[in-house]
Amino acid sequence: MFDTMEVLASGLSVARLRVNTIASNFANAQTTRTEDGGPYKRRDVVQIARPVKSHFASVLDRMTLAKPTVAAVVEDQSPPRLVYDPGHPDANKDGYVAYPNINTVQSMTDLMSATRLYQANLSAMNAVKRMMRDATQIAMRF
Repeated sequence: MFDTMEVLASGLSVARLRVNTIASNFANAQTTRTEDGGPYKRRDVVQIARPVKSHFASVLDRMTLAKPTVAAVVEDQSPPRLVYDPGHPDANKDGYVAYPNINTVQSMTDLMSATRLYQANLSAMNAVKRMMRDATQIAMRF
């Protein structure tokens, strides 16, 4: 059960990072000028699954326990969204302003997904804690 708790804790951490990254993207959806110059670039979390060696390998030999891990947080390399606004201080010579390539509808869907993933990991962790508590109570009776 401790392996399961480790996997769930890692899942909580990855989901939290995804939520924070998406929130940062939302907050900067209209940022046309950054310290690096140009518009803000959307960031995405790249997540991988790392196998976990289980103490019950003989029992769980057909099951693979994998811990979610962040491989990287990458910046979107797609071109910015150009909007014609010649009065904007960041407009180019043709009157176009470069905005971040952030689709707020897609970002909201991603945020809901990350939030649900966090909630699912938290529910599973609470279930494992209850099972551990119940197992301890049963063991103390014998």
